[in-house]
Amino acid sequence: MKPFPYDLTGPIGSAATLGLIVLQSDETVEQDFRRLFASPDVALHFTRIPSGTDVTPETLAEMEQELPSAAGLLPPSARFGSVGYACTSGSTMIGPERVGELIKGACHTQATTNPLTAARAALRALGITRLGIVSPYVASVAEPVRRALAEAGVEAPETLSFGESTEARVARIAPASIRAAALDLGRRSGIDGVFLSCTNLRSLDVIDDIEAELGLPVLSSNQVLAWHMAAQAGLPLSGPGRLWQTPAA
Repeated sequence: MKPFPYDLTGPIGSAATLGLIVLQSDETVEQDFRRLFASPDVALHFTRIPSGTDVTPETLAEMEQELPSAAGLLPPSARFGSVGYACTSGSTMIGPERVGELIKGACHTQATTNPLTAARAALRALGITRLGIVSPYVASVAEPVRRALAEAGVEAPETLSFGESTEARVARIAPASIRAAALDLGRRSGIDGVFLSCTNLRSLDVIDDIEAELGLPVLSSNQVLAWHMAAQAGLPLSGPGRLWQTPAA
């Protein structure tokens, strides 16, 4: 059989190529990223990492061993503008710097990020110093995120949690419940922003409404992660909330 001649062209992502490492149990972040990066000029490549059905400090820390193999399953010929690890609590337990090292050692990317690193960048950009946190998780998972933000100079005097430890239930928490929790938290005195922590929370569609009700900036794990990756890859910013009108420092 004689081969038919063909031409080669450039990569799909003529504007940018992004990679995302998603938890096996996460049902939300891929959908949010497809909406936020809907341009055909942006290539989105996803890979999954094994994660426990129950969320505990131990199951989160165990993902450190799996990160290189998960990142290594991204297309090896792609040159990424940014690769993100989509787990707020996992980044906290493993350490954001260690997460970046493991990803860069397994794929070709000019930058890496995660929701904790992205949240810190977003809080700096917006000038938020006293934060209210809404978390779906039990205290042993929610508290380290609060401490990690405090170590970056952001006080979190108010935290509200749904007390969940089962990831499949986190993905089913109604956006109306997330909104109600954020409004309850945001109406307490002394905070200048709200963070909806967890990539599996279906919070993207309630950010603008909560901001309008409270008059405060509202951040979510998926929102800040997408915003930070867009900035790293040199993409124009467009998305929900005040954050997307604010360039990364």
